[in-house]
Amino acid sequence: MQKLLVGYHRFRSKNWLIQRQRFESLAAHGQSPRIMVVACIDSRVDPGMIFDAGPGEILTVRNVANLVPPYAPDSTYHGTSAAIEFGVRVLGVQVLIVLGHGHCGGVRTLLNGRPEPSMEFVEQWMSIAQPARLRALEEASPEKRERCCEHEVVKVSLANLRSFPWVAEREAAGTLKLHGAWFEVGTGLLMLLDAQGRFSPVNPEVGSL
Repeated sequence: MQKLLVGYHRFRSKNWLIQRQRFESLAAHGQSPRIMVVACIDSRVDPGMIFDAGPGEILTVRNVANLVPPYAPDSTYHGTSAAIEFGVRVLGVQVLIVLGHGHCGGVRTLLNGRPEPSMEFVEQWMSIAQPARLRALEEASPEKRERCCEHEVVKVSLANLRSFPWVAEREAAGTLKLHGAWFEVGTGLLMLLDAQGRFSPVNPEVGSL
């Protein structure tokens, strides 16, 4: 906790002074982010840092392995679906990105089974991505399987996003764009999913999404 408080004091003495007007405006007028990112909870993968975004620019929902469950409105709890609904239907985001990453612990659980110590929730949560696992098992080497599965999990989440009727409607109308991306922790490389279902490195001259 002490380390966090030291960091907070640095924030107050430096970044707060730089961003103060921005925060005051956000407090007075509310948030209106154009972009939403579904990312993993992995502490090495921070969408705000990766995209060099300031306060109020990105609406982020994070969970194990950046998964989006299928549309299933019922009486149980749906944290990720609720966040997506808030972003799309309430705030009206225009771009929705599913951001996967390398060395994902959730993907390893999906491929190799329950980690030690046994967990009560992760394995069941990762079952959402069984289609990604089946596709990855077609690869010959463990290294290729893991990378393939990380990519395929992004595709599963995008497919599930399109099962939400109000997401599909907005995408069809052109008011919401869906994108898949993947980040390599060790190199800082970002790759985007293209229309052919392949991940390619981002061109340094890439324009807006």
